Amino acid sequence: MQKETIIYITIAAITALLLALFQYLYKSKFKNNLKYLLTALRAISIFGILLLLINPKFESFTYFDEKPTLVVAVDNSESISYLKQDEKAREVANALTNSSELNDRFNIQTYSFGKTVKSLDSLNFNERQSNVALALKQFGEVYANQTAPIVVLSDGNQTYGADYSFMAKGIKQPIYPVILGDSTVHSDLSIKQLNVNRYVYLKNKFPVEIITNYNGNEAITSELKIWSGNTIVFRKTLQFNASKSSEIVSTALTANSVGVKTYRVELVALDSEKNKVNNYKNFGVEVIDQKTNIALVYDRMHPDLGALKKAIESNEQRSVSIIKPKELIDKINDFQLVILYQPNNNFNTVLKTIKEQKINTFVITGATTNWNILNQSQYYFKQKITNQTENYQPSLNRNYGVFIVENLDFNSFPPLIAEFGALQISVPHETLLFKAVNGITTEDILLATFEADGTKHAILNGEDIWRWRAQSFLNTNSFNNFDEFINKLVQYLSSNKKRKRINIDYKSFYNGNDDVIITAQYFNKNFEFDNSASLSIVLKNKEDESIREVPLLLNNGNFTVDLSGIKAGLYDFTVKHNSESVAASGSFQVLEYNVEQQFLNADLTKLRSLAVNSGGEVYFINDSEVLIDNLLNDNRYRTIQKSTKNIVPLIDWKYLLGLIALSLFAEWFIRKYNGLI
Repeated sequence: MQKETIIYITIAAITALLLALFQYLYKSKFKNNLKYLLTALRAISIFGILLLLINPKFESFTYFDEKPTLVVAVDNSESISYLKQDEKAREVANALTNSSELNDRFNIQTYSFGKTVKSLDSLNFNERQSNVALALKQFGEVYANQTAPIVVLSDGNQTYGADYSFMAKGIKQPIYPVILGDSTVHSDLSIKQLNVNRYVYLKNKFPVEIITNYNGNEAITSELKIWSGNTIVFRKTLQFNASKSSEIVSTALTANSVGVKTYRVELVALDSEKNKVNNYKNFGVEVIDQKTNIALVYDRMHPDLGALKKAIESNEQRSVSIIKPKELIDKINDFQLVILYQPNNNFNTVLKTIKEQKINTFVITGATTNWNILNQSQYYFKQKITNQTENYQPSLNRNYGVFIVENLDFNSFPPLIAEFGALQISVPHETLLFKAVNGITTEDILLATFEADGTKHAILNGEDIWRWRAQSFLNTNSFNNFDEFINKLVQYLSSNKKRKRINIDYKSFYNGNDDVIITAQYFNKNFEFDNSASLSIVLKNKEDESIREVPLLLNNGNFTVDLSGIKAGLYDFTVKHNSESVAASGSFQVLEYNVEQQFLNADLTKLRSLAVNSGGEVYFINDSEVLIDNLLNDNRYRTIQKSTKNIVPLIDWKYLLGLIALSLFAEWFIRKYNGLI
């Protein structure tokens, strides 16, 4: 309590006493001791009221002990069981979590991790990917303001995510890796990495780059082979020794037929090798017979042009030519789709040619669009001309049904600049994105698609879409999601396929450790999205003729099924409605490859670097007792006494109000009883 408050309280007490004495003792007619009781009651009432006006604040402290947190994270990936360390991992995890001394000293939090991080319920070592970096990053964020050493039980072999050996600098907690696996170096040949394009073109050669690796000290000779079925299409003799531990092999193969083609790379194993699984790797390419050519027509430079070209050409099946309106006329038959960027007076001839030849278009408008010309050149849509611009954010229409759209977190995207006023489309259309102003979604169109006169069209009523691509990267550290969104739109516009009641989205082939996810949309007879439909997928393995049926679940506005974990092979599938005769079919191939079986040893170098850079220490699987002792004896992990300071104003103290009311009532009652009122 401050000195000023104490002075005010003293003055209030003196004032209350003087007023009470003046009323009942100064020239008082009371002759008995009753006047002293009334004086005391009046003084209490006045003093209480003055205290409420002063409202002093009282501080109280609550003390408690805070134990440090001990994070125990166990690698739950398949490589642990493949290295035969699963039982030892369970033993060490149980020893740490069940230690009475550690529980007295720490609050123990347990996790398991593979591709993602989960609370530790049980360990089955069936995760198909391991992302050590993600686990360490999340622990660093969650326990940033605590004392929380991290014990990581892992072989250190990461198959997914950023390099975790650099993570220690961004984490404030000491990290104690417990090594699961053999650290002894054995002679081993392996295919470290294979680089190849996903799509190739018929009769073209496509490059294949193979990075081979050798672990050992002796000079050895091996042979690299690439198989297509039972035929060897490439072979090369390789030599390794202690100083030459790797070699990059590059070659080019020819695509002779359309479809998914699979190949197998083999690095002939040594007689003494323990792990021969990493000497083989399968890869696939999809051979297509032509590339979709797209014209991006512009009259003024803008960052949107580069963003659109990058996004569309991220799919190797597509090529974008950025050209001026005059250049398009002579080449217009070379393109399957024309993107018109902010048409103005120079687009007159182009617009007439497009209308005459019935070419699919994607119109993008903005601040410099000449809406008079655009309104007059076609009858599909009309924009109210105000000669004013406004900023509009996108709002996804969940009922859009032309193709499957994943939510790109459109709410976080920056606004686009567009003509102020409503856009009216006079033909049947579907709105993909609505305009939103200050977080409020309107019924005005930002992006819509429609079909008319045997052609397909889309209109984006706003410029600065390059900001969306940048924001997508900030959200996910990748351009992939935005590029895939644009490519789905381009694929729809450049195709003449008729609309179906079930749309399916899948890849032609999946690598062994990829997530095999198939997405579908179902529409009723009026082509309205029906989220209450019951869909299932019938999956047939073409090699063993086995059939399984799995229901599709509604997730984020689409029906999805996760088939991850199915064995390698060729599959046919049919997505069907369970009560109507509506279905859509497709096929894909899963390539045989298990990244978790590529490792023979624990990665001691990275784990040791992680421990040293974080101020921790590395331990082997048999040193769990030493780890426990060191954690208990480390002075950095002491129990800390903390206090909570509570400030309570007197006006919140209800008893004072009760005391004032009681004293006033008592004074009134005494005066009334004695006939003084």
